[in-house]
Amino acid sequence: MLYDFTYRYIKGKGEWTMKKGFLVACLVTVSALMVLAVAAQVVPPDIQKYPSCKYCGMDRQKFAHSRMLIEYEDGSGFGSCSVHCLAVDLAQSIDKTPKVIQVADYNTKNLGDAEKAHWVIGGKKPGVMTKRAKWAFEKDKDTQAFIKENEGKPASLDEAMKASYEDMYEDTKMIRERRAKKRMMEKEKKAN
Repeated sequence: MLYDFTYRYIKGKGEWTMKKGFLVACLVTVSALMVLAVAAQVVPPDIQKYPSCKYCGMDRQKFAHSRMLIEYEDGSGFGSCSVHCLAVDLAQSIDKTPKVIQVADYNTKNLGDAEKAHWVIGGKKPGVMTKRAKWAFEKDKDTQAFIKENEGKPASLDEAMKASYEDMYEDTKMIRERRAKKRMMEKEKKAN
């Protein structure tokens, strides 16, 4: 269809040959696809600065929907994969005062103010680094839609952080067991 249109349009003008018109159409199509591919690979600035979580090593781009970013008053900062690892950092940085805490919206993956976010604790979706999931949403309507589909209870940042600390022992135990199992499987695989 495009080829036929290009041929008729170009032939009617009498300026280009059919081959040149087809080549131009192909170049335009390839260029558009390249622009779309580059746009799809744009990495947010916080992920460029902190590509992986310093506590668990998880890829923050892969877990962009649960990532968090904290900036302390002394100018230092940290990018985590989840609220679990942010809680670890807050506990280890007891003498630092948080200036800004941001969290990704579960749906859009855009960072926003963690205190203004609408949180969901629990539900059917497995959490990141935790048995009891903690998700954030920019809009309350998205929170309610998520709860309707996946269960869980609405919460504030304070409630999500409190739940993270309450879950810390069990979550750390779970992570250690998973990693030990993974190492054992890799060891067995090498032996075979």
